[in-house]
Amino acid sequence: MRTVLVLNGPNLGRLGSREPDVYGSADLAQLRTLLVAAAPEDVTIDVRQTDDEAELIHWLYEAVDNAHPVILNPAAFTHYSYALRDAAALVTKAGIPLVEVHISNPHARETFRHTSVVSAIATGVIAGFGFDSYRLALDYIVRTP
Repeated sequence: MRTVLVLNGPNLGRLGSREPDVYGSADLAQLRTLLVAAAPEDVTIDVRQTDDEAELIHWLYEAVDNAHPVILNPAAFTHYSYALRDAAALVTKAGIPLVEVHISNPHARETFRHTSVVSAIATGVIAGFGFDSYRLALDYIVRTP
């Protein structure tokens, strides 16, 4: 059984009620349902969310230690967390896929959201497709040996 970690950063625990015009009205439980339905039978989906930068970093260490591919929505940490970027780099340098995802399109929003410190080390970036950003990332990961 292969496990895919779906890691979500700050404020994403409020999906469904937080700015539905930007993020939609679905919550993390609905995201989990969508991804489990899209995953092959031999893939376990582990959806997590934290507002704590250190916890998110430790989950990336766990990905390295267990060779788990990662779908990462760093949320606000996207724009300034070099600690998170360095932990994410450990994943990709180990040859493990890490796809950065965003529900909205950061480039269509405020200027400060246009820069990601994670994108340069990510295997790929998918943004602007709502929860389909995660589904597209999962599709890539399950097709990657």
